[in-house]
Amino acid sequence: MKKKKYVNSGTVTLLSFAVESECTFLDYIKGGTQINFTVAIDFTASNGNPSQSTSLHYMSPYQLNAYALALTAVGEIIQHYDSDKMFPALGFGAKLPPDGRVSHEFPLNGNQENPSCCGIDGILEAYHRSLRTVQLYGPTNFAPVVTHVARNAAAVQDGSQYSVLLIITDGVISDMAQTKEAIVNAAKLPMSIIIVGVGQAEFDAMVELDGDDVRISSRGKLAERDIVQFVPFRDYVDRTGNHVLSMARLARDVLAEIPDQLVSYMKAQGIRPRPPPAAPAHSPPQSPARTPPASPLHTHI
Repeated sequence: MKKKKYVNSGTVTLLSFAVESECTFLDYIKGGTQINFTVAIDFTASNGNPSQSTSLHYMSPYQLNAYALALTAVGEIIQHYDSDKMFPALGFGAKLPPDGRVSHEFPLNGNQENPSCCGIDGILEAYHRSLRTVQLYGPTNFAPVVTHVARNAAAVQDGSQYSVLLIITDGVISDMAQTKEAIVNAAKLPMSIIIVGVGQAEFDAMVELDGDDVRISSRGKLAERDIVQFVPFRDYVDRTGNHVLSMARLARDVLAEIPDQLVSYMKAQGIRPRPPPAAPAHSPPQSPARTPPASPLHTHI
């Protein structure tokens, strides 16, 4: 400013700008987006004979096994985001009656046409019934159940539905290449995958699928989004015997990434939340609509 001919030190010209509102997970839930929850359970022989107490599938009359605990912890939270409470439940890695055919995508309720179970209790009942009827076998293949859920997710991509697949497994994956390809293909669909590892096996492959550090790829193609969350169940075994607290922590960590994954899909597809349904114009006063209880999905926001 001491210079007589000083004008300015340069100019900045703003060519255009836009104001964007950030949408949250709850905006989509309030707008009617449904979470379609599917569970897939590992029935491979490495789990041990279900009739022996050393088995991960052992049905003790006194307490739930690791599979049932993980299913209950996650399912009890996520069920509140699905209005019909009907959940497809699949098994993989078992020989099925009557001919001993090995299947990596069989309905726990025995109904090929409709694998859905009523509520979490329905899944647990079908799981226990399957343990009594199938033969644990192998190998540990994830790709069929991932593709099963991806097929359903691909059918509705307008933002009204979002699929979450919970895989509970004990061991090293046998079809890594096929699973990575299935996940890369599923990353562009409205779905997320949760993997809970039970037992003492090494879960290095699951960490790779998680993709937090390095986004997974298949045949040179990167996944569009990170849609996998892996947690080892053994990290949540409370030595004091307080299953309530340890399972609450499990549910919190398992579900922590779902809100951001759902929002990332909607944003990538340009899908805005629908406005919450309006109350009828002349209806008598009613109690407020029930929203899902405070949960890891809410508190993450």
